[in-house]
Amino acid sequence: MFKAVEKAAYGLKRDFGEVENLQVSMKGPADFVSSADLRAEKRLREELERARPGYGFLLEEGGEIKGSDPEHRWIIDPLDGTTNFLHGIPHFAISVALQKGDEIIAGIIYDVAKDEFFWAEKGVGAYLDNRRLRVSGRRRLSECVLACGVPHIGHGDHAVFEKQLHSIMDRCAGVRRMGAASLDLAYVAAGRFDGYWESHINSWDIAAGLLMITEAGGYVRDAKGGTNMLGTGSVVAANDYIQPVLAKALKKAVTE
Repeated sequence: MFKAVEKAAYGLKRDFGEVENLQVSMKGPADFVSSADLRAEKRLREELERARPGYGFLLEEGGEIKGSDPEHRWIIDPLDGTTNFLHGIPHFAISVALQKGDEIIAGIIYDVAKDEFFWAEKGVGAYLDNRRLRVSGRRRLSECVLACGVPHIGHGDHAVFEKQLHSIMDRCAGVRRMGAASLDLAYVAAGRFDGYWESHINSWDIAAGLLMITEAGGYVRDAKGGTNMLGTGSVVAANDYIQPVLAKALKKAVTE
């Protein structure tokens, strides 16, 4: 996984340096796909297929590809934070997760611009390079800095989000919207953010990060309190004290 990510990152670093010259096509309002995106995905797939020929894939650009091994598949976002990338904002990542059955068992989130390798393996822990990660220990929402995803044109439920944001911003130390969900989750695992929530999110954006948070001692549920975050496309993550408080506040904001 490290080898595949390093090879894909090499191309992204080069392309980011020439971002103004990229050929960009539209695949939806405010949802861009670049030649860099496609090249990175191709490199990741080639390297991982070579290492584990029978594993399947779930790719942001390429969709689902069945493998001869029905139990294992790679879940890949070759460029999370594409809009940041295309605007020259140095905050984007490669996210690769390995799924076995219904479980994520390994994950890497690589912050290309900052050269930070976040990784986790089930039962082994979560790490930034060689440093063990732990989620924040804060126990008061008023002291927490939270990250979230903000719906944009053509995506998400804007009215619901506005109610949630209004409720949360009144109760915490700050809210951040960075534009790369995988890094938001990695930052929660590292204790940089105290929590994160988002709805209408794709599985390739969050798969590696979900494992990272749990291996860092965090607590993750979907918006309804269930554990099928990949299926529902919603995430509420924090430590085991803040997460229920945050989830309750988000739910209350919508139902009132």
